[in-house]
Formats: sequence, structure tokens, C-alpha cells
Amino acid sequence: MPPVRWLLLDIGGVLELVDDGDWPRRYRDRWAARLGLTPEEFDRRRAGAHLPDSTTRSGVEQEWWTRLGTAVGASGPLLVEMRADFWDAYCGTANTELLAALAALRGRVGLAILSNSGDGAREEEERRYGFSRLFAPIRYSHETGVVKPSPEAFTSALDALGAAPQEVLLVDDAPANVDAARALGIRAHLHEDNPGTLAAIHAALADR
Repeated sequence: MPPVRWLLLDIGGVLELVDDGDWPRRYRDRWAARLGLTPEEFDRRRAGAHLPDSTTRSGVEQEWWTRLGTAVGASGPLLVEMRADFWDAYCGTANTELLAALAALRGRVGLAILSNSGDGAREEEERRYGFSRLFAPIRYSHETGVVKPSPEAFTSALDALGAAPQEVLLVDDAPANVDAARALGIRAHLHEDNPGTLAAIHAALADR
């Protein structure tokens, strides 16, 4: 098997400490209460707003927030606050331990990102964490038009890396994404904690 030349990292739940399964509900409940709505009414209004698909399209963030604000009755400074709170919840906090360990590997292995995302994520995460100082390329679903676990998300990433599947180790916290990558021959590790992930990375790089 060829040596690993690239580490391909997910963001939410890996490079960022955030519970993607929980923060959207907490965010909805928080803002439903602020707006005098039940969570169910907030969801109903959001569903009726016909929001653009921001996970596979760029340039729609402003339209997305304008439509949502109109639907739930938030405008002006309140909508600005609602939007800022969304990105704070979305981005979580930096996984500083893992990021520091990855920074120490520069020059030994390529570091890249493959992330499902919403339009605006690149700017928000770059402002907070400066990912571009460590990772290249950074592939966001709202820019590529494909989301994991679609095979196209992985094959397009391989093309961008100029790498064979066996030369890449994917680190992701979603089992479906890990399974999809492995089905294509990509080495993959399910991130559950930093010690396990760092052990998997160092084992993969043992021959480099």
C-alpha cells in the first residue's frame, strides 16, 4: 500500500468542537423564545420561507437570512444578532490540541479540508481560526456543489489533491462519511477523540 501523502480533515466535530447534532435545536429553541414563538411555529415558518439551498450554493447567504428574518419576524439589529449567534453556534470553538498537532506535521504530509458547509462558512471560519494558514485546498460543499457522503464529494477532493485513494487518510466524525470514503478505497478514521485520531494519524505516517 502506498504511503499516506494527504490528511483530509472534516471541520465541524473535528477541527471545531461543536455538536452538530445538538446546536441547531438549541439555536432554534433560543430564538423561538426570543421571538415569542414556539419551536414548532419557528420550524413551520422556516419551512414556509422557501430558503435557498445554502449547502450546495454560493452567494445565497444574504437571501437566506432575509427570507428567514421575514418569516420569523426578525429584522434590523435583531436579525443581525440572530445571524451572528448562528455563526457562533455553527463554528463552536477551535480544537486547539488537534490543530497544534497538525501544524507540527507541515512538510511531512499534505493537510486539506473537506467539509459540508453553509454559504458564508469560509469567511466566518477563516476570520475565527485562519484555516487557510494551515490547510490547502479547503473544499466546502457550498462551493463545490456536492455534499458528503456523496461519492462525488470524495472523488472531486482526490482530483484536487492529485492523489490516489490509498494516499489519503480522511478524518471525519460522521460514520456515513467514513464508510463512503472507505468504499472508494480511501483510508478513513472515525474521529471520536483527539488521542484516538492522533494515534491513527501517526500510525498512518509511520513509514514517512
